[in-house]
Amino acid sequence: MRKKIPVSELRLGMFIDRLDGNWLQHPFWKSSFKLDSPKRLKTLQESAVTHVWIDTGKGLDIADHAGNSAASETATQPSPTVPDKQAATQRNIPIEKEMSAARETLEKARQATMKVLQEARMGNSVSTADVAPLVEEISASIERNASAMLTVSRMKTKDDYTYLHSVAVCALMIALGKQLNYQGSLHTLGMAGLLHDVGKMSIPDEILNKPGKLTDDEFKVVLGHPRSGWEILKRSGDIDEIALDVCLHHHERVDGSGYPDKLSAEALSLEARMGAICDVYDAITSDRCYKKGWEPAYALKKMVEWKDGHFDEAIFQAFVKTIGIYPSGTLLKLKSGRLAVVTEQSTQSLLMPMVKVFYSCNSKAPLPRKLINLAQSNEQIDSVETPQDWGFSRHEIIDILDQ
Repeated sequence: MRKKIPVSELRLGMFIDRLDGNWLQHPFWKSSFKLDSPKRLKTLQESAVTHVWIDTGKGLDIADHAGNSAASETATQPSPTVPDKQAATQRNIPIEKEMSAARETLEKARQATMKVLQEARMGNSVSTADVAPLVEEISASIERNASAMLTVSRMKTKDDYTYLHSVAVCALMIALGKQLNYQGSLHTLGMAGLLHDVGKMSIPDEILNKPGKLTDDEFKVVLGHPRSGWEILKRSGDIDEIALDVCLHHHERVDGSGYPDKLSAEALSLEARMGAICDVYDAITSDRCYKKGWEPAYALKKMVEWKDGHFDEAIFQAFVKTIGIYPSGTLLKLKSGRLAVVTEQSTQSLLMPMVKVFYSCNSKAPLPRKLINLAQSNEQIDSVETPQDWGFSRHEIIDILDQ
């Protein structure tokens, strides 16, 4: 039996069948699940959701709770005599404390990835030994504060795009895997992201870095890079099936209009569908030899327009919740006439992130920097801005995050 109850009456052991309101308003990537975690309960109670539908055939009813709540809550809490392994891991530290470490990891990953891809360009086999430790470092950084690594990985130029694009997709795959509660290895997801574009090393530089429009023949060469990459990785011997699959199928679409195999819907693996979203997002937000990258918030807006037929709906929703409607590093103009940069996402609403105010639009002068949680403030977003329109570079805006 389904019934609608206020969030205040939710208890552990209930089965949530549907969350009221738009999916952008709640912090979960899916709308039906067993409420078996005190952390999930607290997050939901602090979100913008006011009511939920519960299924009493799959979980506790309100009446059941009186006799069972104590046992349910005790069962889900870690024993006081056994250390909670997750609590022992440093996580969710402020973004400004993680930015420096994220930058160092990004540079090491860029150099290691460059080495691996250059080996592939020379026709040599690809070894994961040099990059495996870096994938672990990226994963650890995301565990501490995902916003830091996802933000610094956008700090690429058209000259190092190929290498840092691979690193960025690695980070996005790990972060998305965490959001989806991926049941496999996050390391495997990261490695798949890192190696997904190895086939571009088979494309001649004059085509890969051509600033103008490609000819039909040149475009056919580019379309061949997923299979070329699969062949390179297959020869290497120590690459797992997930990395091979993501490499071959990250340009497929759920409606079957992608390439190289025109696979659709269920024929595509979860990992390939994840890779397609992560690859597109980083590509369109990066400066390329033939175009400037879009700002993240605008890129997401365009991806929403493409998602029907292009992306898996549920995974795309999870991706948006991973990076936010206004991803960290987004420049916003507030209704008070101040500029602010998004620092992190709020657990209460994707539409009201944490921001750092730093500039007066009226006086065109810097302001003392101040953190504001828009979910707990009367301040409102007026518009998304392009840094260059205000005389700032993308790097200068991102630098504000750790100052």
